[in-house]
Amino acid sequence: MTLPAGWHARRPTLDDVPAILAVVHAADTFAVGYPDFDAEDVAAALTAPFFDPARDSWLVTDPEGVVVAWATLDNPTGVGREFVEVYVDPERGAEVRAPLLARQLDRVAERAAERGVPALTVRTAGFAPETRWAAELAEAGFTLAKRYVRMRRPLAGLPAEPPPPPGVTVRPLRGDDEADLREFHRIYDIAFRDTPDYEPVGFDRWRQRVSQHGTTWDEWFVAEVDGVSAGALQSSDQALEQNEGFVRSLSVLPAYRRRGVGAALLWRAFTVYAAKGREAAGLGVDLTNPTVPVTLYRSVGLREVRWTDMYELVVPATGV
Repeated sequence: MTLPAGWHARRPTLDDVPAILAVVHAADTFAVGYPDFDAEDVAAALTAPFFDPARDSWLVTDPEGVVVAWATLDNPTGVGREFVEVYVDPERGAEVRAPLLARQLDRVAERAAERGVPALTVRTAGFAPETRWAAELAEAGFTLAKRYVRMRRPLAGLPAEPPPPPGVTVRPLRGDDEADLREFHRIYDIAFRDTPDYEPVGFDRWRQRVSQHGTTWDEWFVAEVDGVSAGALQSSDQALEQNEGFVRSLSVLPAYRRRGVGAALLWRAFTVYAAKGREAAGLGVDLTNPTVPVTLYRSVGLREVRWTDMYELVVPATGV
């Protein structure tokens, strides 16, 4: 990795969490307008399964010894695609983003060889203001894979929750009941199997990952149709700093789609968020997902506020 004179790269440790967080907050503020990460997120990334901070991550310091960039890899399932993140302080570290990306792609090639596969697909995200990053990704060979849309609605003056369709009921998930958690996971798994890029995760692994996104169970819901489980909604803590309730996933079983189940789940979530004093509700939409039309979200008052592009590159294994 070639860096400017006086700059240095090293591996991160948990002691670096505050310095890393400062870089991520600067990068997020430039990209989306506000910090979108907390210290627990950084620590979780550095201790994630299938991740070795001594091999899969770098920090870069400037001549004053200040951390200005952090690069990391992520593969929450240990199979399928790799995700690379390269965060830089846009005021101090923009010039090191491309060299860090190149080093991370070399590491992806090594990881492919270690897994005994001929190549791995790697993805990374880019936001509208990051025009330099988009150009650097194109130069590295990345192509646009898909676009996500962030949607949001204010909760001030939220109308009363409309009655659900006949036979549909919505209840909170019983987070202390393993059988209920297993049923939630079953709905989620079946509902997402016909969507692009879905990588199934068994219940035990899913249960371990759940805590990374918040387990405020009264904001998780199960919908039933005539007493039969039909849909599920998972909330996340990721937007609490903006006083926003966030829908991480909305799952409706194929046999119950277009029957008002998804809208009923969303209205219940909005009502609970508003009762807690949240200013807004939000979610992200994969525009390639054929099962969750944007029209559903617009029908409950959500509107597009920004987009995120996902870029992709196939990296041959080292030695191939």
